[in-house]
This record gives sequence, C-alpha cells and structure tokens, in this order.
Amino acid sequence: MRKYISSLVLAACMLAVSACKLDLLDNPNAVTTNNTDINYLLNSIELSYRNHFNQVSDPGMRLTRMINQGSAIYDNAVSPGNYDGLWSTAYAGLLTDVKTLIPLAESSQRFVHAGIARTLRASALLNLVDLFGDVPYTQAIDPTNFNPNTDTGATIYTTALADLDKAIENFGATSSSGAANDLIYGGTTDSWIRLANTLKLKALLNRRLVDKAGSTTAINALITANRLISTNAQNFTFKFGTNLTNPDTRHPRYAGQYSPTGGGDYQSNSYMGTLYTSKGFVDPRMRFYFYRQTVRNPTDVNVLRCVTIAKPTHYSDADVFCLPTTVGYWGRDHLSNEGIPPDGLLRTAWGVYPAGGLFDNNAGVPVSLGAGAGGSGIHPMMMRSFVDFMLAESALTLGTSGSARDLLKSAVEKSMADVRTLALGTTESGKITAYETDNRIVWADEVTKYVNKVLANYDAATTDDQRLNVIGTEYWLALFGNGIESYNLYRRTGKPANQQPALDPNPGAFARSLYYPSSYITRNANARQKANVTTPVFWDNNPANLLR
Repeated sequence: MRKYISSLVLAACMLAVSACKLDLLDNPNAVTTNNTDINYLLNSIELSYRNHFNQVSDPGMRLTRMINQGSAIYDNAVSPGNYDGLWSTAYAGLLTDVKTLIPLAESSQRFVHAGIARTLRASALLNLVDLFGDVPYTQAIDPTNFNPNTDTGATIYTTALADLDKAIENFGATSSSGAANDLIYGGTTDSWIRLANTLKLKALLNRRLVDKAGSTTAINALITANRLISTNAQNFTFKFGTNLTNPDTRHPRYAGQYSPTGGGDYQSNSYMGTLYTSKGFVDPRMRFYFYRQTVRNPTDVNVLRCVTIAKPTHYSDADVFCLPTTVGYWGRDHLSNEGIPPDGLLRTAWGVYPAGGLFDNNAGVPVSLGAGAGGSGIHPMMMRSFVDFMLAESALTLGTSGSARDLLKSAVEKSMADVRTLALGTTESGKITAYETDNRIVWADEVTKYVNKVLANYDAATTDDQRLNVIGTEYWLALFGNGIESYNLYRRTGKPANQQPALDPNPGAFARSLYYPSSYITRNANARQKANVTTPVFWDNNPANLLR
C-alpha cells in the first residue's frame, strides 16, 4: 500500500513539473526585450553617446593642435591600438542598444524615444565615417555575422540623413508618452528636431566638396525652414556633475587632471598662443578655457626641457615654440613625445569651460581634488555658435542664403555668450565677478573689441580664401572641447592655415583618416587595414599637400 501511494505522489509531481513547462534555457535574471525598461535603455544610449563623443573628439583635438598630440610622427599618432574602446562603445554599446530600442518604442507608440535614438545613431554613424571612412553598418549588429563587410562612407552618410528625416517624423508623431527622463533635452521635441536638422547641415557641409549643387540646395532648404539650433537652451551638450564616485559624474578632462598630483592633458602651445596674441590682446575666453597653475614661465630645464633649446629651423618666425606667452601658460608643441617631468602641478590645466575646472584669476596655485566648479562642465557637442560658423562657411563657399560676414559676427558673439553663461552658472561665478570688478573689466566691452577686430580682419581680406581663413580660425577657437568638428573643419577647408609644424621636421603626411582599430582587424576575417593614414574619407577631395 505504501509503495502504491508513493507511486501516485511521484506521478503527481511529474505532472506538476510538466505543467510548468519550465525551459531551463531561459535565465530568469537575464535582461530581454520583454522585461526592458525603455526609459532606462534610452538613458543607456545617451550615456553611451556621451562616451562616444569624448572618444571621437580626442584624436581630432590632438591632430588640430587644440591639445597636445603625444607622438612624434602622424603614423604613431593614430595607432590602431588607440581606438578599440571607441569601436566597442559605438558598436557593442550605442548602435546595438538603438537597434533594440527602436522596435520596442514604435510598437508602444513611444515615438519620442525612437526619434532620440535615431538622432544619436545618425550622429554616431557620421562620426565613424568622418574618422575612419568606410565602416561596417548594414551587416553589423548581427549576432549571426561575426565578419561584417564595410559600407562606403558615402552610403552611410545617405543612410544617416535618412535616419535624421525619420527621427524628425517620429518627433512629429503622437506619442503614448514623452521622454521625461531624457538626459539631454528633457524630452523637448523642438530641440531634438533642431538638432536633427543641424546634424543634416553638418553632413551637407562636409559633402559640399563632392556634391556642391546638392549641398547648396539642401542647405538653403534648411535655412528657409528655420529650425536649426539657435538659442542657448537648444545647444546640444551633455552636462556633468560633481560626484566623485559611485558614479563619477565629473567631466572626464577634469577627472583626469584635478587631483593631488595634477597631470592630465598637456594643452597646445599653438592654441594658447593664438588665443593670447593673434588679435593684439587676449581673447576674452582664455581665462575660462585654461587655468594656469603658475603665472611665471619656468627656467628650470628639469621641468621644461625646451627652455634651453633653440626654435627648430623648420619653424617660421611666426610659429610659437616651447612657451606661448610670458605669463605661465605651459603646454607642449605639436607632435611632442617627450617624457613626463615633475610638472603635474605646474602645466596649464583645463579651466571652467568646458571641463568645469577653475577660472583663472591669476591665483597661480595648483589644482586639487574638487577645485573650481568640481567638474560640472559640458561636452559641447553642437553649439548654436557652430551653426552660424557653418552657415558662414556655406554662404562664402556655396553662395547659400545669408551674409558670411554677419553670420561670422553672430557666431563669435554666441560663442562668447555661451562660454560665459556656463561659467557663471557654476560655483566659480563669485570668483569671476570679483576678478572683473577688481580689474575694471566690462565683459560687453571686451566682446565688442574682439568682434570688431575679427570683422576688421575679415574686411581686410582680399580673397575668398583669406576670408575663409578668418571664418575657419574663429570656428577653431570656438570649438574648444570638440575635436570631431575641428578635425572636419581642418580637412574640409585647410583652415586655420599655417598651423604650427610638428617638432620633427619629417613627421610624415597628415592623417586624413584614422587607422582601423586593432580589435576590428584581428577579429574580423573580412577587415583590411589601410595602407597608410593619407587615405581620405569620401568627402575630402582636397589636395594631398593642403594639411600639415
């Protein structure tokens, strides 16, 4: 009898287990599309884009003399090993998450989420093409294909422009809910539409060298529609905080420099020298861009070797060398690969804009953990001033609507205003006000003097190439913190002209694109490395000797 009952119990248990249809291949802890929170996924995409921007911006800043490039020759400056993280962020993170989010968003009629994802994807695709040229896309983000082939850069540009059009369509649709947790614009669709249009402007301006008529028509249409980024609130930025750990929310350039030992990036002597001397007076933005840890130039060869070295013979009299000023601005010359002396608390640091550091009030004391604005800066990903600089270039080179001179003036004024607005919105505000009061500085007067000098330079130019150099130089000076647009500007226009040469008289040809990452070449059977760094991206058909 006992055996009979046991058999019945066993049978009942087997029936119960069978009825549960337990699939041991399903991990109850795994994140799937069925249990994904779309708001968290959108935030993940935006945070990935934040990291993506920092990664794509860095090589451009270094190549265009915005910060120091620590290699002696161009071939080493864009070494394949430098870009594995950039590639992973774009493909394994951002683009994969966007591909996951869009069908989820559209099936639940959350069209704002879909539009944001498409806009950021389009921007990332443009950036990848601008850096590498042909890259995988149509065969990428496919778990069954480990060896995706590349698409041409021109094709991906067309795809990105279509993505932006679709994003604008998403923003105009009726959504079941907004994107209140949006980290960039707080779900404001008008700002996202303006960004999408502005990214189209960027792409079209890059393409002007290979499709002049198409770019002219399309840019004029954008001007007529009048929905580009135009106000401070519409600036495309990522805003950082001051939290040190768990998580570290500080600007990455601040985090890398404001510590008990200092260090971090070396600033560019060329860039600082231009800001300090090119107008005959100091650029009003300079004290916001940079913080001097000492206000005296060094004389000790042990901390700055070049103080006892003569200017290289291949430098011109106009080229900055070693020290760009006499008042402590301390950086490095282009393609300087010197070792690191004990100068971590002496070299010029990132200032309050855009990194959230210290305002330079001549204090001349070392940086420290938490100093200044504590890292509460921004990534200046697409500012309203950039729009007017692009439109000025377009008006001059393509004949699109608007006066290049007026747009140049507006661009410089907007750059000045946005730098100051950010700084005054930080804990450095009181220090800025006190410094200006003590030194009888009237900001509006400083800006007017600067703008008048820029316009005088423009009016004195006798050729369009000279006028383009004025526009390009001012755009470069306004781009501090944005290397991808600086790199595009330089390859598209060759401006600013006569950039500081490399220290080595034979650094090799300028890098017209980056080598593909090592991880991509070694893991993809269809990948082929470029023969050299002189391979241009599809829209760059300028002469080979234009850049140095």
